[in-house]
Amino acid sequence: EGVNLEVASFLAELSVRLGVRTVFKGSFDKANRTSVAAPRGPGLEMGLEALATVRRETGLSVLTDVHDVRQIPLVADVVDAIQIPAFLCRQTDLLVAAGRTGLPVNIKKGQWMAASAMVAAVEKVRTGGASEVAVTERGTFFGYGDLVVDMRTIPRLQRAGTSVLIDATHVVQRPGSDVTQGDREFVPTVLMAAAAAGADGFFLETHPNPGAAPSDRASMWPLEDLTGLVDRALNVWHAAHASAGSRIEQ
Repeated sequence: EGVNLEVASFLAELSVRLGVRTVFKGSFDKANRTSVAAPRGPGLEMGLEALATVRRETGLSVLTDVHDVRQIPLVADVVDAIQIPAFLCRQTDLLVAAGRTGLPVNIKKGQWMAASAMVAAVEKVRTGGASEVAVTERGTFFGYGDLVVDMRTIPRLQRAGTSVLIDATHVVQRPGSDVTQGDREFVPTVLMAAAAAGADGFFLETHPNPGAAPSDRASMWPLEDLTGLVDRALNVWHAAHASAGSRIEQ
């Protein structure tokens, strides 16, 4: 809980300083860890209590994953938005049930999914009645161990009437036999490219000490360096949108 509040407090200040809406995402259960021995999180009850504390103490909106339809009513009472994990992005019952809460739903794009296939996932959530649907691009597997982002996915999904986020930290992950590996140095490359391509938001995992994080430590961005990274990405995003506006006017 201490790390949650440290990160969330930092994000709340960053939100004010940079003038951007910020949502805190935390997982009560990392149900798709590489190894059965890997830490999964505090569980549903303690995890939701921790998220409620973040929301109450910082004023930030909170987001979490669901893995089972039975979790959704309990989660919906605490969070401001629900997330569907990438590995579950085609699970019809889960998508429809998330939509029925009326909360915004963020669907992580499966690493094997094309943009056109994700449109069907969005429609499943809309069938349930979600107030807002977003898709988060997190790369497509190339070969057996590298994720590549096709930036054309961003405008293709936007044409379906959905917001598109970029998960610049999961994109740089590499599967491992026991622990997920990653190339943190490429996070800025992916993020700036997506900002230039017109992504509607940025999804970034961060930690005060990434080397001590229980999950995704090789791809997490250091908290102390987050403000500079986001500021750069916003500058690119604004420049790209200003250029697009000029072209439209001409």
